[in-house]
Amino acid sequence: MSEAPTFPDLTRASPGIVEWQTASGSLAYQEAVATMEARVSDIRHGAAGELVWLVEHPPLYTAGTSAKPDDLLDVDRFPVHETGRGGQYTYHGPGQRVAYAMIDLRQRGQDLRAYVRGLEAWVIETLSVFGVTGERRDGRVGIWVAHPDGREDKIAAIGVRVRHWVTYHGISINVSPDLDHFSGIVPCGIGEEHLGVTSLADLGIAASMADVDAALKTSFTKVFG
Repeated sequence: MSEAPTFPDLTRASPGIVEWQTASGSLAYQEAVATMEARVSDIRHGAAGELVWLVEHPPLYTAGTSAKPDDLLDVDRFPVHETGRGGQYTYHGPGQRVAYAMIDLRQRGQDLRAYVRGLEAWVIETLSVFGVTGERRDGRVGIWVAHPDGREDKIAAIGVRVRHWVTYHGISINVSPDLDHFSGIVPCGIGEEHLGVTSLADLGIAASMADVDAALKTSFTKVFG
């Protein structure tokens, strides 16, 4: 049975507006990290508010803090960036929407586990707009789509870093990427034959990036206020 998303209480303790920005073009990963770190510092010191930043990257792999060298199957295929987020190897590239969330958990209960559950609920609620049932799986990071034959495919990744209770990194949803690009790594949570990767396009859903962005924004409000 599918699991309905649970919405933890992540409402801000004081009034505030979450800013939304969309990066133009294909953004270099190192530039994105530098921008996030600067914004996190500004949020921490009261110089800026929370931000959700919508990005697309050129093809690349990122290595989280739990990445295993053997899970990088093709070392020469795309650039590999080590990052301080949790998790293992993840692919980013064209056709994938990355949503970087810089959220002040000092205003939202200082509960990292609840925040991660909130990110999961955000993705599940977004996918439901397109008629896709996304599900959590114990022991596997991200959001999954189950098929009648028992196969399960990952459609969204989640990776978080926190500095002084301000978050960055976030989620990625496969809209219409080249799924063969995932073959150079063992993506986070995928280590068995019946597990794979999918996308909205792979599921036969012709959603544009603008469609996904609109759904992300509506669903975010349901989860985070």
